[in-house]
Amino acid sequence: MFRDVRPVGMSYLKSLRISSPDAAHGLPPRHGDCYSSGVDKRLAILHANCQGDPLARALLASPEFARAFAPRVYLNYAREEIPPADMDACGLFLYQYLGPEWGELSSAALLARLPAGTPSLCIPNMFFRGAWPLWSGAPGFDYRDLYLDYLIDMGLPGQDILHVYLRTPLAKKYDLAAKLAETTALERQRQERTPVPYLDHVLEHFRARPLFFTVNHPSAELIALAARGVLRELGLAPAEENTLAALETGYEDFFLPVHPQVAEFYGLAYGGPDEAYPCYGHRRSFAQYAAAYVECRLAGIGDFIGYLQVRE
Repeated sequence: MFRDVRPVGMSYLKSLRISSPDAAHGLPPRHGDCYSSGVDKRLAILHANCQGDPLARALLASPEFARAFAPRVYLNYAREEIPPADMDACGLFLYQYLGPEWGELSSAALLARLPAGTPSLCIPNMFFRGAWPLWSGAPGFDYRDLYLDYLIDMGLPGQDILHVYLRTPLAKKYDLAAKLAETTALERQRQERTPVPYLDHVLEHFRARPLFFTVNHPSAELIALAARGVLRELGLAPAEENTLAALETGYEDFFLPVHPQVAEFYGLAYGGPDEAYPCYGHRRSFAQYAAAYVECRLAGIGDFIGYLQVRE
């Protein structure tokens, strides 16, 4: 299985020239900028999705990591190219695995461009449909829902769609247990590519508290868990727990509402019918969110996120 292929550990990391022991641990507003002015720090490239920025901030909570490295994030899903100068200067490469279909941005291709002896580590790419078994990644609309799309495509009026969607026993129409097993199996396969475990923590705790904001936006708890694992694999001092406790992911403005029947079926401690979720500056119950989804689709508007932002 394709995993970390280059050495990491204290023998390499302790040999780095470091400066500015009191350097700030914060990141600039946008990804891609060098997060430190310490000229003797080595560039740490994170080739990752939207989980990269909060992970970089969590890693900087380790004083040892902050003294040694200046992290820079390149968004893999946006196909951001890493300039040759950055690859040549790279002192640590942290990456979410991408297969050969990504061409020059595949993990194998990028690893081959690193200077000889540069340590690398495959980091978690967390994805979990647990609370949202009807989520669909179909293009053309944000946060697709299998059942809502099915009802909308039948041509039913909006009120009828909502009535059927909210009142139909989902467990009779969909095998919810199988869907949880499916997302668990897929995520276990993804986890095999990284030495940093997280899935057992998710399975143990996702019923008691939300661990994801959406299927691929993990909570600060999971980002901190990943950071601890990365630092452990690098042989670096742990992050300061008080800093991790105050970590924000940048996803907090939206929590994908949970169908109350799903919450009941899985025994979630959250997701009741009266729960109000943050939705881009508004608070919405699941029924209100579903109504906005139907209105947006029936109006032919493809930008559902924008619709949620402006709809009262």
